[in-house]
Amino acid sequence: MSFSPALAHRQRVLASLASGTAEAASGAPAMPVDGPVATEYQLLLAALGIDLNELRNIESVERKIEAKRGMIDRYRPWVEGALSAETAAQDEIVTTMLIWAIDVADWSYALRLAAHVLQHGLALPERYVRKPATLIAEEFAEAGLKSPPQVDLETLQAVAALVADADMHDQVRAKLEKALGLAFHARAEAFDPEAESAVAGGKRALIEAALTHLQAALGLNKAVGVKKLIEALTRDLGKLAPAEPS
Repeated sequence: MSFSPALAHRQRVLASLASGTAEAASGAPAMPVDGPVATEYQLLLAALGIDLNELRNIESVERKIEAKRGMIDRYRPWVEGALSAETAAQDEIVTTMLIWAIDVADWSYALRLAAHVLQHGLALPERYVRKPATLIAEEFAEAGLKSPPQVDLETLQAVAALVADADMHDQVRAKLEKALGLAFHARAEAFDPEAESAVAGGKRALIEAALTHLQAALGLNKAVGVKKLIEALTRDLGKLAPAEPS
């Protein structure tokens, strides 16, 4: 989606000023209802409505994702402006783009949006049943549980830190713990002690970290499917030399 640099600049500036006025139901301030910010926001909401209607008419999930990939840049200047602000209003453009960024697997963008949404207490659009922290944790976790994983260990760790204090179903947090455990396990499997980037503590430290997360997942959900891997990693750990005292 192409647009003029002047329009993009205008949207970034106006979004950065959208600090809101009255309190919204989510706890974040409501978007202003008049003035330049409100006008631009309503124009973008109208464009979003057209795009959402187009997406509803697409049956293929893969085609929906490709369509979102072509649409998402239309809203990027506004989102970048919103992300640059110290305060935030309840913003359906931003929260919808969080979902789209996840759907198109733009994980760095999704992570920035997730941090913004959680920091400012923004609510997701009404069509989404899950709370923001739950959706973020579950979507990133499921990406980490795919084979091969779609997100890396560092991204999963960042998500875990974002949602650490959030209230969510144990089964969802178990998925995130499992994804972290599998990511540490993959690092252990690929460990090269000669590499400059080799972690302190070596392969043992990676297996121990994997076990910590997998055991946490099992504690949260007995049916999470990690028992055999825990047993295997415990055996592997027993074969390694003990960690040297620091």
